[in-house]
Amino acid sequence: MWTPPYPGVVAEAWIRTDSSSSLSGRKSRDTVPEVELRRALHALGARFRLQRRLGQACTPDLVLPRRRIAVWVDGCYWHSCPEHGRRKPFEGPNAAMWAAKLARTEVRDQAATELAEGLGWTVVRVWEHEVKADAEAAARRVLDTSSPL
Repeated sequence: MWTPPYPGVVAEAWIRTDSSSSLSGRKSRDTVPEVELRRALHALGARFRLQRRLGQACTPDLVLPRRRIAVWVDGCYWHSCPEHGRRKPFEGPNAAMWAAKLARTEVRDQAATELAEGLGWTVVRVWEHEVKADAEAAARRVLDTSSPL
């Protein structure tokens, strides 16, 4: 376990660690679960647009304009999935910053959902593990939220 050089001091900037290289450069769009969900939606006849900005700080992974559905595919780790999210506290020199980052993500997700709903969109959030388990079932859940116009 890492111990800070000065007890009680929290790093002000990210400190490079052994795990840094595996976490840097992660994709934020066109992830494997997103692409699998898009394929399943397309196979079911749904047509959608990618990364359409609905409002400030509100850009879903995809939207189905005719159905007014906004879809976010949330990664289990980054969005604190109740099934697969982090269960133990962070350790190391960046622990406080990691905890704050995941807390900000939750707040940002909630704000984006409220904004999209306020603009008249039906919001569907799909967990990464749902798509990996059965992309077609996840796509059907998206389409079942609204009847076609």
